[in-house]
Amino acid sequence: MAKASTSQPTHHRRRTQEQLLLEYMYRLETRREGRLAVRISISELMPANKREHHIRAAINSFEGLVSDLQGQLFTLNNQDLFFVYKADAHHRVEDVGQKIKFLFGDDPLFDNQDEGEAKFIQWFDVENDYGELLKHIQELAEEKPEETKTKTRSNVRAQLKARQDHGSPLTPEILGRAVKALKRTDLSNLVRRQFVCSVNKKLIPEQIFSEIYISINDLRQTMLPEINLTSNRWLFQHLTESLDRRILSMLSKSDQFSFSGDISFNVNVSTILSPEFMQFDENISAAKRGSMVLELQPLDIFSDMGAFLFAREFVREKGYRLCLDGLNHQTMRMFDRARVGADFVKVHWSPELVDGGEETMERIQGMIEDAGKETVIMTRCDNRESVDYGRSVGIKMFQGHFIEQLIAEDDRRRQLLKLKHRIERS
Repeated sequence: MAKASTSQPTHHRRRTQEQLLLEYMYRLETRREGRLAVRISISELMPANKREHHIRAAINSFEGLVSDLQGQLFTLNNQDLFFVYKADAHHRVEDVGQKIKFLFGDDPLFDNQDEGEAKFIQWFDVENDYGELLKHIQELAEEKPEETKTKTRSNVRAQLKARQDHGSPLTPEILGRAVKALKRTDLSNLVRRQFVCSVNKKLIPEQIFSEIYISINDLRQTMLPEINLTSNRWLFQHLTESLDRRILSMLSKSDQFSFSGDISFNVNVSTILSPEFMQFDENISAAKRGSMVLELQPLDIFSDMGAFLFAREFVREKGYRLCLDGLNHQTMRMFDRARVGADFVKVHWSPELVDGGEETMERIQGMIEDAGKETVIMTRCDNRESVDYGRSVGIKMFQGHFIEQLIAEDDRRRQLLKLKHRIERS
């Protein structure tokens, strides 16, 4: 008679990523020296912004670090990413964190930039805070998937409530209507101009070129006051492509829109490769091409590098200049201006630069040196502090409301001098 088997069934319940993370933390207990961790809280985002290809891109961003044996990645049940790594790789991990933030930057979570980033990216010192972190991970491992979903839903409800004051989200249907309306709307009264200037130590500005743009806030008030045009980054990008075409049309018709001096304007890579841009290029002289700077956003470049490289070669061959727009002091180190092929880079002013002290200042100075002092523009300069700081780290060109005030003051000073000379002559 055969003996009954007393062994356990060969199949067993698959361990969750939370449980695997907990086991990994237990193994680290005796060798946690020089270890850090970061949690990317994708669960904090609105459901519509948790696009599968973006989450895959976020996970793949850690691939290089994992293959270099610098750390271990865990994808939690609520789609959060937890990465435990060696302290030597911290700058690389910071860069990955900023790239991932770029992917989801259109979410309402980032309406308040600093507060949103603190919720989205959380940093941990494994070596010194091991006990507290272990307790936190034990709670994650014990949490049932249903509880995680309930928590996520409550986060979503809180975000929706906070979003009510910002207008209804942009949808494909609303976008379609807006694009049709743009074709028959006179936008010339929504066009704005803001100068990029060099500023000397006496705060006297000298105009380098001016940026031409359509005010999104004014456009919203005029056409879609109830809609938040920036609620969906990808739909908003389609809208900006329509605006690109209108700007091109106005620039090619001198009777509709005149300008003097060198100018810049924002443009999408897809617009550069469009028939409308080809037509625009044919309608302007070679001299005008040399006076134009095309401004591109990092996310647009990242989304299709092949298309960008093709567009870049085309416009540079034609004589246009390129500007990489939309950087800050954290993301600037991700980009090599010369390798991107940009003539200028724009970096946003932030009071955080001053708060960072000497270490941050030295790092910024190094990045300015690497990019080339003659190529970096500090934007969003709303006060004198921004210009003083920029000059102290080697920046020579500035843009923003404070610069517009300096231009107005300089114009008044020149007018008074002219008046004084006329009086003296008479």
